[in-house]
Amino acid sequence: MVTPSCRRKVAQWAVETKEVSVRLACEMFGVSQTCYRYKPKQSSENDQIADWLIRLTSLHRHWGFGLCFLYLRNVKGLSWNHKRVYRIYRELELNLRIKPKKRLIREKPQPLAVPEKSNEVWSMDFMHDQLSDGRSIRLFNVIDDFNREGLGIEVDFSLPSERVIRSLEQIIEWRGQPKRIRCDNVLNAIA
Repeated sequence: MVTPSCRRKVAQWAVETKEVSVRLACEMFGVSQTCYRYKPKQSSENDQIADWLIRLTSLHRHWGFGLCFLYLRNVKGLSWNHKRVYRIYRELELNLRIKPKKRLIREKPQPLAVPEKSNEVWSMDFMHDQLSDGRSIRLFNVIDDFNREGLGIEVDFSLPSERVIRSLEQIIEWRGQPKRIRCDNVLNAIA
């Protein structure tokens, strides 16, 4: 998309170099004749705004447009329009560089060890869901990794640690104690 000021410059170039009439140049480039004849007024205030912005951003490197404008308006009592100040701020290219978020470098996970018999490794995890009336429910699942058998599931609106411990103890009474329990891909040996 070409801005009106660029179209006005092209129309002026066509009139000056190609000797096209003003009316025809304005029609060709989609510019009104009042826009073609407009002479921008360079106000001395624009230089004053630019000077203030440069001083503020050099003193306070982490200030963006918002803090600069609020300082000029509230502390210095200057009544410049925020659109005008922002236009000059952009022309001076004072925009703060947005830092990209640093990504955590993670080690490659080791492939999951496949257990050779039942009761060797159990996996446990929490899940949550929502009922039709908006209330949240939590689920605690325990699975045997060898045959993918669901050993236990606890469902309630709240699962305190005592309840989780009691559930694990009940499963151990019924199935026996596993060698290891995997929780969030971390293996924990049981002593």
